[in-house]
Amino acid sequence: MLQKKMWTAGLLSLTILATAACGNSASSGDSAGAATGADSAQGAGEKTKITFYSYNLATASQKDGTQKLIDEFEAANPDIDVEGIPVPSPDINAKVQADIAAGSSPDVAQLTFDGLDYFANNFGVKPLEDIVPADELAETFEGFSPNGLKLGQLDGKTYGLPFTFSTPVLFYNAKLFEEAGLDPEQPPATWAEVKEYAAKIAEATDASGVHIGGSIGNDWIVQALIGSNGGKVLSDDRTTLHFDSPEAIRAVEMWQDMITSGAGSKLNDSEVMEAFSQGQVGMLLFTSALQSAFLSAAEAGGWELKAAAMPSFDNKPTTPVNSGSALFILSDDEAKQQAAWKFLKFVTSERGYTIITSEIGYLPLRPSIVEDEEYLKGWVEENPLIKPNLEQLDRLAPWVSYPGANWYQIETILLEAVQKSIQSSDDVTTIMKEAQTRAQSLMP
Repeated sequence: MLQKKMWTAGLLSLTILATAACGNSASSGDSAGAATGADSAQGAGEKTKITFYSYNLATASQKDGTQKLIDEFEAANPDIDVEGIPVPSPDINAKVQADIAAGSSPDVAQLTFDGLDYFANNFGVKPLEDIVPADELAETFEGFSPNGLKLGQLDGKTYGLPFTFSTPVLFYNAKLFEEAGLDPEQPPATWAEVKEYAAKIAEATDASGVHIGGSIGNDWIVQALIGSNGGKVLSDDRTTLHFDSPEAIRAVEMWQDMITSGAGSKLNDSEVMEAFSQGQVGMLLFTSALQSAFLSAAEAGGWELKAAAMPSFDNKPTTPVNSGSALFILSDDEAKQQAAWKFLKFVTSERGYTIITSEIGYLPLRPSIVEDEEYLKGWVEENPLIKPNLEQLDRLAPWVSYPGANWYQIETILLEAVQKSIQSSDDVTTIMKEAQTRAQSLMP
């Protein structure tokens, strides 16, 4: 029986991370940095200062990599000063909103995709198409993952440029697989197989078989499960929720059955991350951004970490939904807007994503750099666990943002319904229909 454990300081950052909730160099920020350095010589030492609210800066395991992005940008652009301001992920939306009301909004903010609709309509976010020439924008977008780029777009405009980004990955403990008589080189591909494997692990070892993350905090994994079963949480015209659709109900029933059958446990996400790190959980579906921390835990604990793509519902194609964030420009000042744009170009350039992937732990949204010796090829060869994550980019579905001022309450209602379902043997249909009624009443 797994026991609840206290978080160590090293693993506390995993909780913060998990609730946060992640081309060619001539076409983006690498060349932009050099050009602006030349331009600054004409500026006679004048500097433009921009403020940057970032939850990565407030996360212990991501702070240094994020600061490196800022430092390298400033070195290439001596006419621009970026003040990085760390704001914890749970607080960043409220802080941005409060500072807007006080007339002191940040120039750039790192915000998660689930609030895109609200940010676009209430935070004064500037669409990139309104401040960047079309040819320059097209050149910058060249080489970007098309599915990734869509994540920050609404009504045909790009409000947020995807920044730190991950998808749900099935991490698993090869040692527990072997102890249960399973082949670590043949991970489960469907949820039915996950249940079968998990039951064997639970029976043959003292470990829990499986845990599906994401039942608290944000609903991106919930959306991924529902979408992979052929459902959706919101209609295409963005007016009607579908929390009580047969596809949504069946996805949650699968999750509930995984626990009530004994294949999984009732531990919450934070407890399970600790237990998985200690080699006490066989499989864990969660953000790929945890890979580096889990690798360190596996090395210390004497077990081998492996990773596989998100499992499917029988033969249905999976639709992984991303976690992570985009960068939004909020400044009304034209000079600051242009400085902010240069910053966005650099941190999402080939060099930027090399730092983001190798030192922070998120996916490179310029996929070609994983084959480029100058950038990530060597790192990927040494870190092959990222490959299932990269392969999922082609099937990526956007993290749906609910419309209106009540978007977060709607998301919370869905998560509470899922949590109530999986922590009990109560009727999932009844729970999801009640959630649908409550949430639909909050739609604009």
